[in-house]
Amino acid sequence: MGLATKPLSTLHERSSYDVEDFAVPTGREEEWRFTPLSRLKGLHNGTAAASGDVLVEVDAAPEVTVETVGRDDPRLGKAYVPADRVSAQAYASFEKATVVTVPREAVTSRPTVVSLRGTGGGAAYGHLLIKVEPLAEAVLVLDHSGSAVYADNVEFVVGDGATLKVVSLQDWADDAVHVSHHHAQLGKDATFRSFVVTLGGDLVRLSPSVAYTAPGGDADLTGLYFVDAGQHLEHRLLVEHTVPNCRSNVTYKGALQGDGAHAVWIGDVIIRAEAEGTDTYELNRNLILTDGARADSVPNLEILTGEVAGAGHASASGRLDDEHIFYLQARGIPFDEARRLVIHGFFAQLLEKIEVGEIRERVLAAVEAELAR
Repeated sequence: MGLATKPLSTLHERSSYDVEDFAVPTGREEEWRFTPLSRLKGLHNGTAAASGDVLVEVDAAPEVTVETVGRDDPRLGKAYVPADRVSAQAYASFEKATVVTVPREAVTSRPTVVSLRGTGGGAAYGHLLIKVEPLAEAVLVLDHSGSAVYADNVEFVVGDGATLKVVSLQDWADDAVHVSHHHAQLGKDATFRSFVVTLGGDLVRLSPSVAYTAPGGDADLTGLYFVDAGQHLEHRLLVEHTVPNCRSNVTYKGALQGDGAHAVWIGDVIIRAEAEGTDTYELNRNLILTDGARADSVPNLEILTGEVAGAGHASASGRLDDEHIFYLQARGIPFDEARRLVIHGFFAQLLEKIEVGEIRERVLAAVEAELAR
C-alpha cells in the first residue's frame, strides 16, 4: 500500500548507534527523497560544525525529578536506537542529556515545560529522556524557539499503566533547521498522547515513532502545521505493532500558503504477524491556500496478520471549498472573514485536544497571525 518502493517491514530495519553504519543520503533513498538535503546545512553528511548551542531549561512539576547527565548514563539509548544517519550523528555528538523522571504512581499537579532555545551559530546536538514510571500520570511541553541548526533524539518511556501527554511546539526563527526523532516505548496498558505543532523554521523534519512492549498500549498521535512561503515542514511517522491488542490513532492536519511552501507527511503503520487484535487508523489532511504551495502525503499500512480489530488510512489535499465560502458570504460575512472561519473549522477539532490551555491559546494566536499575512 502507499508509494513505498519496498515493504514497510524492510524500510526501518536498520538501526545503529554508529554513524558509519549509515550511508550519506543522496536524496534518492525512499526515506530522504522529499527532503532538500542542501538545506540541512551539513547535518546529514558530517560537515556541520558543532559550534552552536541550544539552551535547555526545565520548569518541572514538583513531583518530577530533573537531571543533567553525561553520555555514559546507562539509561540513555535503551528505548531507541537511531534509525538514520542524522539520528545517529545526534546520538554520537551530544555532550549532556536531560532526564525527566515521573516517579511510580505520581500524578503531576501541573505540566512540566522543557524549553529549548537556539542561540545561533553552528550546529548543536541534544538528547532528552522522559521516563514515566508505572501507574504515573504526567503532562509535558517541549517548546522550541530561537535560531539553530539542531539535531536531537527524544525518548519517551511510558511504564505499565502509566499515562504521558506531550505537546511539542516547533516555533523556531525563520532560519532554523531542526531534525528530530521522537520515540515512545509503551508498557502494558500504557497511554501515550502526543500533539505536535510545527510553525517556524526554514526546514523542520520530525520523525515520531511508537513501539509496544506488552498488550494494552494505546497511542494517539496528533499534529498541526502551517507552512509559509519557502518553508519545508516534514513529518515522518512510524507506528509498529508487535504485540497483541494495542491501539494507535494518527491525525495530522496542515495548511499551506505562499510560493515554495512544502509540507511532507509520511505515515507508516506496520502490524506484525504476532500483533493480533490491533486497532489502528491514520489520517492526513492538507489545505492548500495559495498557488505555489505543495503537499506530499503518503499513508502506508502493512498488515501481516488476518486477525485485526480495525485498520485503515486516509489522505487528502485540496483547496478551500468554494461552497463553504459561498454559504458564509450569502449570510453577509465578508470573504476574508469567511475564509478565516473555514480555516478555523479545519483546525478546531485538533486544537481542542491540546491539554495545556496556554499553549492552545498561543497556537490559535499563531494561526491567526499566519492568516493575517
